[in-house]
Formats: sequence, structure tokens, C-alpha cells
Amino acid sequence: MKTSEFLELLAQENIKESDLPSLLVEALTKAKKRIATAESCTGGMVSAAITSVSGASAVFDCGVCSYANFIKHKIVGVREETLSTYGAVSDRTASEMARGVRLLAGADIGISTTGIAGPLGGSRYKPVGLVYIGVSTEMGLHTEKMLLGENNADRERIRELAVAAALYFALKEIEKL
Repeated sequence: MKTSEFLELLAQENIKESDLPSLLVEALTKAKKRIATAESCTGGMVSAAITSVSGASAVFDCGVCSYANFIKHKIVGVREETLSTYGAVSDRTASEMARGVRLLAGADIGISTTGIAGPLGGSRYKPVGLVYIGVSTEMGLHTEKMLLGENNADRERIRELAVAAALYFALKEIEKL
């Protein structure tokens, strides 16, 4: 999903980016569910967004900033084979990160981010702005591929959009539980 498509989706649902943290904490509280995060490209920003909301301690279990591959493997449980075959920025890594942090924390929902925020690190096959959001619950596991580098978005904007997407997809997952 491209940035413009994601922003249009939020507009259609009348959701402001800035409201996503409080909407998520409210939904988690109402559903009596807990969440944990595993972050790479967002470097803890998803956790920070959630914990910026009063009452988050009732629904937030832990956040792991797994920037390095050995932390993705050792702490979050991403298989070495996944990292060597598909790379840190892949749907499989995002899935394993989300599942791993959910199991680590004993949470109901695990959410992950992995991507290339730039300005360095992009390639033809994995451009700057490519971000995968992983979502894990007992009911299943899925990823969302985001292309957030539209209109020459800078590093900070790509990271902000990745946080918003992670919060949004977590919010949508709660509605299914």
C-alpha cells in the first residue's frame, strides 16, 4: 500500500494520524487485550506512541527495539534462515518478529515494523520507504507491505507513517478479536 492509499484509507474512516495512539489504547482497554511491539526501522516509536497515552500500562506489555539482526534472532525469535534468505526487510521477518514478540510477552497482539527509512540503504528491489508491518494474534499472522517513500518523503516522515500504519493495523486486528 502506498502512502497516498494509506492516507486515503484513514480519511475514509475519518481517522487522524494523531488520534491513532489513543484509539488503539481505548480499543485494547475495551477488548481487555494486551499488545507488544518489535521494532526495527521505527526504533521504538510505536512503543512510544502507545505509551504516550494515559492508561497504556493496562494494555502494553513490552517493546523490543530490534535494530540488529542478531537481536531479531536472539530476543524476538526470527530464524537465522529467514534473515539470510529473505533479509531483515521482508514480509517473513516482519511476521516472525510480530509472532515472536507476542509470545515473548504473552500478549494478545504482536505488532512489528521492519523497513528502509533512508536516505541510505535502498535498492532497486527494496527502495527507501519500503516497510513491512507484521501483525500476530492467536488467530493468525499477516503482514502489510507499505511503500512510504512517495513524494520524496524524508526519513522522519517515513518513520511517522510506519508508526501510523502499525497502530492502524493493530487497531483493525482488535476489531476481529
